[in-house]
Amino acid sequence: MDFSQGVPEPTLRRLPTYCHFLRRLAQDGADVVSCRQIGDALHLDPTQIRKDLAYAGMAGRPKVGYPVPELLAGVENFLGWNNTQQAILVGAGSLGTALLGYKAMDRNGVRIVAAFDTSPDKTFQAIHQVKVLPMRKLVDLVGRMQIHVGILTVPAESAQTVCDLMVQAGIRAIWNFAPVALKVPDTVIVQNENLFSSLAVLSSRLQSTFQPRTLPEEDPS
Repeated sequence: MDFSQGVPEPTLRRLPTYCHFLRRLAQDGADVVSCRQIGDALHLDPTQIRKDLAYAGMAGRPKVGYPVPELLAGVENFLGWNNTQQAILVGAGSLGTALLGYKAMDRNGVRIVAAFDTSPDKTFQAIHQVKVLPMRKLVDLVGRMQIHVGILTVPAESAQTVCDLMVQAGIRAIWNFAPVALKVPDTVIVQNENLFSSLAVLSSRLQSTFQPRTLPEEDPS
């Protein structure tokens, strides 16, 4: 999701990686860390790390580095991870169920408080302790609880209809796992996660990296 205007998207995508690393350092009792140490551990350019942290408002001390607790708190604050947002999820299929059971969501700024589905077999049941409700209850619950984040894990053919309902209910940010481009007002943020595109990139890189070599033909003489 877009946490801050004017910050390059690659920076926003790297900051959570720094955060996870800093959490491990904090658990190990580390007091100070440098960009070079972070870069060595994550295989990233220390200069780029320093620029990324500057976007988050963090400045280290030359030849000393950054106090780990202070840097961790600053990055978490920038990402909004220290202020958990309540969210709804629509589509309690295989992917939706997996996200409902992913406990790290709470620690990374999102708590799913309700799920919605059209299947009578799933509604009014609990999946990973989250109640699944029928779609007709979505608008009322979102408005009553003032929820602004929606997670979309429905088939492509249903995605735009559900998206429209989310927008109508007051959702301002949609995390979209459906393989379709959603049409939303300018006031609504959409972050697309296309799993199949990522898989295609992975498969292509794998094929090009491990392409079998053609052996030279033997000389018949």
